[in-house]
Amino acid sequence: MKTKYFSYKINSLPKGCQYCIQGAKVVMFITGLCPRNCFYCPLSDQKYKKDVIYADEWPVKNIKDIIQEAKLIDAKGAGFTGGDPLKKLWRTLFILKKLKKTFGKKFHIHLYTSLNLINKTNLKKLHQAGLDEIRFHPDLFNKTLWPKIKLARKFKWDLGIEIPLIPDKKSHTSILIDYFKDKVDFINLNELEIADSKHNHLTRLGYTPRNLYSSTVKGSAELGKYYIKKLKNTKINVHFCTAKLKDAVQLANRLKRRAKNIKQPFDQVTKEGLLIRGAIYLPELKPSFGYYNKIQNIKNKKHYLNKLKKIKSQLKFKTYLDEKKLRLLTSQIDIKHYRKQIRSLNLVPAIVEEYPTYDSLEVDIQYI
Repeated sequence: MKTKYFSYKINSLPKGCQYCIQGAKVVMFITGLCPRNCFYCPLSDQKYKKDVIYADEWPVKNIKDIIQEAKLIDAKGAGFTGGDPLKKLWRTLFILKKLKKTFGKKFHIHLYTSLNLINKTNLKKLHQAGLDEIRFHPDLFNKTLWPKIKLARKFKWDLGIEIPLIPDKKSHTSILIDYFKDKVDFINLNELEIADSKHNHLTRLGYTPRNLYSSTVKGSAELGKYYIKKLKNTKINVHFCTAKLKDAVQLANRLKRRAKNIKQPFDQVTKEGLLIRGAIYLPELKPSFGYYNKIQNIKNKKHYLNKLKKIKSQLKFKTYLDEKKLRLLTSQIDIKHYRKQIRSLNLVPAIVEEYPTYDSLEVDIQYI
C-alpha cells in the first residue's frame, strides 16, 4: 500500500492526484477569500483572505498569463484552489471554460471547495463548464453541512473529500470518514504542516514539528498510516498524501517541466529542476533581506532597465537582460572569466541557483 511517491494508498489514486504527482497540473489559485476560518490554514499572509489570483507562483493579471503558465509546464490539467473558488464563481467558470477551450476536453480540471457555498445551481454550472473532479473540505467539527454532499452526487464527475490529519482529533476524523466513505469516490488524507503565517494557529495551540528540520506536525503521519490500515479491506479509494510527496515529487516534477521550457542555452539544470546560472547585479539591487519585495515595488524600473541595456552593450560576452529581476544573466563560464571586468564597472558578479518559477526564487548565491 506504500507508493513509490512516499505516500500510501488503498485501491486507486484519483486522476487529479495522478497528474499532480507528474507535476503536470497548474495550481490555479482563484482567490484567497473563504467563508471558513480554519486554524490550520496553510495560506501565506499575501494570499489569506485577499482576492488575488495565482497560476503556480505567477501573480496573474489575465487569462493569457494563465495559459502561458500551463504551456510552460506542459500541463495536462489544473487544480482550482483558494481560499474557496466558489467565492468567485464567475471567475472560476471563466478560467475553467477558457482552459478547456484552449487545451481540449481531456485537460483534467479538479476543484477544491468547502460545503459552505454549494447549491444545486452552482454545481450545475461547474459541471456544464466541464469540471472533471470536485473535492470537498468538510468542517471536521460541525456536521451541519455534511448532508450537502448528496447535491454533488447527482452530477457525473469524480467526487471526493480531502481533509488534514490533525493528531489529537482522531475521534472527529473517524466520525467524518465513517459518514463520507460510502458517499464519495475517494478520500484524501493530508499530512498536516505548520505554516509561517499570522493566521496559522497550530504552534500556539501546542502542535509541534516532527523534528528540527521539518514543518510537518508530530503525529500527523502516524494518524494517516492508522487509517490506511483501518480501511485497507474497504472498497473506497484512499490516499494518504505526505508532505514529502508534495515537495520531493509533485513540486520537483513541475519544476523540471518548467525548467525544460524556460532555460537559456547557458543554464545548467540540476536533477531537482533548479537552474544554475551566472548573474550580474547593480550594487543597489544586489539580493539581500526583502529583495523580492524590493524588486516588485521599484517605481523607476525604466531607469534601471536603460542602465542595464547600456552595460550590456559594453560587455564583451553574451548576456541576457532579465527585465523582471533587473539584472543580466549569462553562463557560469563567462561570469568567472570576466569577473574582473564586471567588478571594474562597479557591478556585482555571482553564480546563482534558483527555481525556474515565475518569481525565480534564489536558493543559493555565490558572489565571485
